[in-house]
Amino acid sequence: MDLLLLGLGLILVCLGIIGAFLPVLPGPITSWFGLLALHATKVVPMNWTFLGITLAVAILIWVLDYFIPAIGTKSFGGTKYGVYGTTIGLVVGLLSPIPFGMLIGAFLGAFIGELIYDSKDTNRALKASFGAFLGFITSATIKFTIAAIYFVFFVVQFWEYKSEFF
Repeated sequence: MDLLLLGLGLILVCLGIIGAFLPVLPGPITSWFGLLALHATKVVPMNWTFLGITLAVAILIWVLDYFIPAIGTKSFGGTKYGVYGTTIGLVVGLLSPIPFGMLIGAFLGAFIGELIYDSKDTNRALKASFGAFLGFITSATIKFTIAAIYFVFFVVQFWEYKSEFF
């Protein structure tokens, strides 16, 4: 059972890193569940303080993830259309075979969203889409950093008890 939890935990922390860039998967929270799976084994002692702090950070980042792109869009004069366009463009870009499709999709999605809002002002739409793009990059960077730190925590804690797993 411990090896199953170890494998599940490893999958979850890896999915958390991927989730830093996917809007449908909450990266840091997924990584936290990987840490929880590792601590649920009989080998690694349960550390409620560590798990509580890392959970609080994951939830904080998850909540901020909803505001950071909007703040970026709003600070550059954008609207909800730009935020929605960023999300839709991100998903479309993710599914496309184009290198850096997520980044291109996020930017184009925001631009198209802003043009839908006001098709006459392309300069404002371009500026707002840049703000949405910056918000997405900022949010993804923060989520990736936390998910990567949780991955390192996982590896360090596993390494400390590796002889007891095998």
